[in-house]
Amino acid sequence: MQNLTAIGENLVSDISSRYGLSRDAVIHMLVSVNNGGGSMAQFNCPELGGSGQWMCGGMTMVGDMFNYGLKATVDNLCNELAAVLANNQVFPVIPAGTPGSSQWWPQELGVPYSSGSQNSIRYAIFPNRLAVESSSHVSVYDTLDHNIGGVSQQQGNNTSLTFSSQYGTIEVSNLPIVSGSGLPQQPHTNFATPIENALPPNVPEYSQQESYSSGQQNTASNIQPVVISAGNQPDLNETLELIGKLSQLRDAGALTDDEFNSKKSDLLSRI
Repeated sequence: MQNLTAIGENLVSDISSRYGLSRDAVIHMLVSVNNGGGSMAQFNCPELGGSGQWMCGGMTMVGDMFNYGLKATVDNLCNELAAVLANNQVFPVIPAGTPGSSQWWPQELGVPYSSGSQNSIRYAIFPNRLAVESSSHVSVYDTLDHNIGGVSQQQGNNTSLTFSSQYGTIEVSNLPIVSGSGLPQQPHTNFATPIENALPPNVPEYSQQESYSSGQQNTASNIQPVVISAGNQPDLNETLELIGKLSQLRDAGALTDDEFNSKKSDLLSRI
């Protein structure tokens, strides 16, 4: 839990009592507002409807989007916490360059031209460098020749950041690491898994693949081409079933009437 100064403890106790929230919930929101520089907050507080977002003078979003009373409570609370942070020493002073401080990045990087936070992750952008703090661990990345235009977090993901550059959207974890352990690389789950084609039941194994002209397309996705090898001698039931499948292929436009009749005659001649 975040340490507080004596002034911070008194302010949190007062706000907790007035808003009917637990001390932990108020501290969680206080840290979120502080991470957002006093002008925004991204939070996940069960007592305030779960995950949400607040922007000073802008939109307030809560888990229960139509609960306007809850939105008003979050907006009032965050505005008050922003004022508390601006006028009081709420957190103990932590030396610059120490994880958890307001200037948590390595001091040799200088002053960032942009910084922000996404849930539990903070970032700061420097010339040719990107610093990221996650769970009090700081990692520094080489941004190569990217001109970073913004950093964002993937929806529903607490450990993955992307940034936009002149080359499009890039995952931070793909950049070379200068120092630190880096963010874990997330597995890709947006690829289709190939499904092996199964042979239709009671159909002999294909000895060759039937080809169709470019103008013919099988629109029935559950129909497989039917090819009979010379060595197979189907019985009557198998023959009737195969003729039924040929009929489906004809109805789907994969076979012409002449082709259907020819194959049907060939099957019947094998009985």
